[in-house]
Formats: sequence, C-alpha cells, structure tokens
Amino acid sequence: MIFSLWAIPWRTLSSVPAADAYAITADTTLNIPAAGVLTNDGDVEGDPPEPDPEPDPFARSLERDFKGARIAWSKDLGGRPIDAENSRVTESQRHVFENLGMIVEDDEPDLSTTDQIFQTIRAYIFAMQHETHLRDHRDKVKQTVIWNAEQGMKLSAAELGKAEQLRTELYQQLMKFFDKYEFLAMPVTSVPPFSIELEYPTDINGVELETYLDWMWPCYTISVTALPAISVPAGFTKDGLPVGLQLVGRPRDEMGLLQLASAFEGETNFYKQRPGVVN
Repeated sequence: MIFSLWAIPWRTLSSVPAADAYAITADTTLNIPAAGVLTNDGDVEGDPPEPDPEPDPFARSLERDFKGARIAWSKDLGGRPIDAENSRVTESQRHVFENLGMIVEDDEPDLSTTDQIFQTIRAYIFAMQHETHLRDHRDKVKQTVIWNAEQGMKLSAAELGKAEQLRTELYQQLMKFFDKYEFLAMPVTSVPPFSIELEYPTDINGVELETYLDWMWPCYTISVTALPAISVPAGFTKDGLPVGLQLVGRPRDEMGLLQLASAFEGETNFYKQRPGVVN
C-alpha cells in the first residue's frame, strides 16, 4: 500500500489512529496530487507558517493603535442566509472599527468550498466515533447523529482526499486575501439564540435548510480554514437576545486578534451588559 499524503499541509485524517484512519485494502494505491509546490528547503509552498518564535507572544500588552489597519467587512459571505435581526445588530457595529482608525472595506474571501470540506470531514469523524454505537445501541442514538455517521460510512478514500485537497487550495486562496487585509469581520451565528424546545433551526428568513448543520455556517466556514477567530459581544436583538460578531485573523496571529477584540470591547462595553432575557 502506497500513501502520498506528505504534500498536503493538513493532517486532519491523522487525528485518529493510523489503522483506523486508512481503512483501505492492501492492494490500493492512494496517490493524492500535491496542491502546493515543493520548495528548496523541503517545505510545501502554501503550508501554514511555523509557530511564532517569540517565547511568549501572549505576554505582550493588549493595547494597540489600529490606525491604518485594514479589515474586511462581510455581511453574509456573499449571500448566505442570515437572520435579519442578527444582521441588523452586527451591521450597527461597523462604525466601531472606523472609530478605531481602521480602513474598513466591504469584501470577503471565497469560502464556497467550505461546505463540502466540512460536511465530508465531519461525516468521516462521526463514522469513526459512532459506528459501534449504531451497531450496538442504535435505539439510543439521536437521528441527526445516525444520519451524519451513515453519511461518513458511505465516503470513499477519494472523497476524503478531495476534501483535504480543497482545504489546502482554500488555505492558499486565503493567504492572498490576508495579504490585503489583516482581519475579517463577519457574523458568528446565522440566527439569534433559539428556544430549547427547538432541536435546530430548519429555515432562515423563509429559506429552508437542507441539513441540521446548515445554520452553523458562520462557524464551520471559518473552522475549516484553521485561521484564528474570536467572537465578541456585538449587541442585542429587539427581544433582548445577545448577538456576537466574529473576528478572523491571519495565521498564528492570535495575539493581534486578542488585541482587536480587546479594543472592540473597550469601545462597546457590551460584555458588561446582561441580556434582557435574564434580567
């Protein structure tokens, strides 16, 4: 059996034991083409950068002057469904970054492949985690878990490889985007907090959702990029429900992201306010 995974700068599949991760017959040759270019020093061009050599980057002060820093502002990542009230709240906070002296531009990266990447890798993980549960205790497993695990059991090695290849290509596209911008601001949820009686939202603004995962799109679109992200309180709906704003930074720039989040919270002070529903 021959594996050619060295050129893919993601190791999602190796997060489980190798014997489980590669359940492929012995006469199979898995030869996934590299999405990057091998450099003279043996690295793959487009690989995530090495960790910050600074001994303790988080020891730096949270204080920073953001004048002139560029931030991309995305209302809905190119038309993805988002609750109108959520959108109203987040849009009302755009001026905060302008007040900080930042250059705010309407722009967004192309994250159209994140659905395929996320759904594939999540299904694979669920299949690995729940195969025995479905076999031995199916009657005790909730339907969404059954569906997700069975989706994973249907996956082929080629489909898994394609998801990782798309993820690498996505990362390289994002590096170009973050050459222009230092940060991206976008929604962190597509709907306000919903009733505990509802397992998950099935539609947004009248648009029917295909799976139980679709309402999470602002979260998983960023999760698959491996970029640092943080959610900050951005205000409240007319019903007093809290709404967050997601800030995304460059690779391994967690400190810069923390500094921006601190500056935003210092300007808004929403973190000091209790949601009306708990007063």
